[in-house]
Amino acid sequence: MADQPDSSEKTEEATPKKIEDSLKKGQTPFSKEAPAFASLLGILTVLGVLAPEQTRDLSAALSRLMDNAATFDLAEGADVTALLLHVYKTAAIFVIPIVLLLAGFGLAAGFAQSSPRLVGERIRPKLERISPKAGMKRIFGSQGVVEFLRSLFKFAVIGTIAVLLLRNEVPTTIRAVFVDPTLLPNQILTIAIRLVSTICAATIILVAADLTWTRLKWRKDLRMTRREVKDEIKQSEGDPILKARMRSMQKDRSRRRMLTSVPQATVVIANPTHYAVALAYHRSVGGAPKVVAKGVDAVALKIRSLAEGADVPVVENPPLARALYYAVEVDRFIPEDFYRAVAQVLYFIYAKDDAAAARQRPAF
Repeated sequence: MADQPDSSEKTEEATPKKIEDSLKKGQTPFSKEAPAFASLLGILTVLGVLAPEQTRDLSAALSRLMDNAATFDLAEGADVTALLLHVYKTAAIFVIPIVLLLAGFGLAAGFAQSSPRLVGERIRPKLERISPKAGMKRIFGSQGVVEFLRSLFKFAVIGTIAVLLLRNEVPTTIRAVFVDPTLLPNQILTIAIRLVSTICAATIILVAADLTWTRLKWRKDLRMTRREVKDEIKQSEGDPILKARMRSMQKDRSRRRMLTSVPQATVVIANPTHYAVALAYHRSVGGAPKVVAKGVDAVALKIRSLAEGADVPVVENPPLARALYYAVEVDRFIPEDFYRAVAQVLYFIYAKDDAAAARQRPAF
């Protein structure tokens, strides 16, 4: 089995493909502090919004239950079952909204960090997950130590805040012994709201730092070596040597097709040895002349040889040949800028053809 690359060799940022593959495997940056913070916000919402009314309704329902306890007929099992169902229903009305609200905050914290997706890799059974050796490595490894220190720091911060806040509430707690007992729930609720809101405010910085650190670590873990980047490019785009060979073969086929068009050309405009451009023009059809072949050096000499073998006129005009070679692609009509210069060449050729035809005509 190949050795894993050393972390010091991973100097390249992860490619989009590497990131996408990581997301498909469920390896997403996830902060454990964000759901905990969301739970605290959910508890604060419950205490500030739901708890007063829910507690009041639950107390009223239980008070009615206790006041009418003497009227209950519990002689049969069905009567006991009905009473228990009534109690369960009352408790469920109190608990279910709170549970749903807390679950909603937790899901929102998870979805905010990464979009939900079904990852079979995360639920596939693996022996290493139940291996004592792997478990000890996770607990006592570097990652486990970091998690332990972070949890210890969080516990120390939250514990210190809770102690300081509750110390200030000691006089209020002592006075509560001498007040109306019906006021105790409101006092306890007030202290609880103050405590949770203070902890939420204190943990915002911790959550922001953990979110940043989690994403930076995720990016760092996904870094690649230069070899891995090259291998990925080969896999996604193909072997560069093979691609170069294919491009060469395509150029050869294109060149052969181009050279077959030279005998049908009207004229070849050439630099004596370096450039050659074959043009096709038909006076009966009209339109602009078209470049049917072009080349430099050996290809230019081949074009000239084919043209001379097919009795296609070859006109030496170095500036026009170079300009046409760089400005016009094969199977493209020449631009208007070349109309005048090419027209002069064509006029010269047609004039020679007309003169030759006139000399061959018999005189009467």
